[in-house]
Amino acid sequence: MFGQLGNIAELMRNAGKLRESVAKATEALGQLQVEGSSGGGAVTAKINGRMEMIALRIDPKLLADGDAELLEDLVVSAVNAAMVKARDSAAQSLASVAGGLPMGLFPGGDAPIGPGPGGS
Repeated sequence: MFGQLGNIAELMRNAGKLRESVAKATEALGQLQVEGSSGGGAVTAKINGRMEMIALRIDPKLLADGDAELLEDLVVSAVNAAMVKARDSAAQSLASVAGGLPMGLFPGGDAPIGPGPGGS
C-alpha cells in the first residue's frame, strides 16, 4: 500500500499533463475504427474506440434468404467481434497514456474498458 504513495505523489505533480494526455487519447479513440465480421464476411460491423457502432454491412443475399434468426445471430456475432477488437485497441491506447502507472490506483482500474456482457 505505502509503495503506491510515491506513484500517487508523482501523479499529483503531473496532473495537468496527464489530463491533457487523457483528453488527446479520448479524442483519438473516436478516430479508431475496427471491424468484426461473421458468416464468412456476410455481416460486417464497424465500431470506434468509444464503443459506438458506426457501420453495419449485410450481404444482400442474406436478406433474400429470409432467415431472420440466422441474420440476427450473424449481426450479434459480428458486433461482438468488433467490440472485442475495439476494447483491446482502446485499452492499449489508454495504457500508453498511463505511462506505466498502475491502473489499480484508480477505482475500477482493473475493470475492462466499456460495458460488459450485460450492456451499459
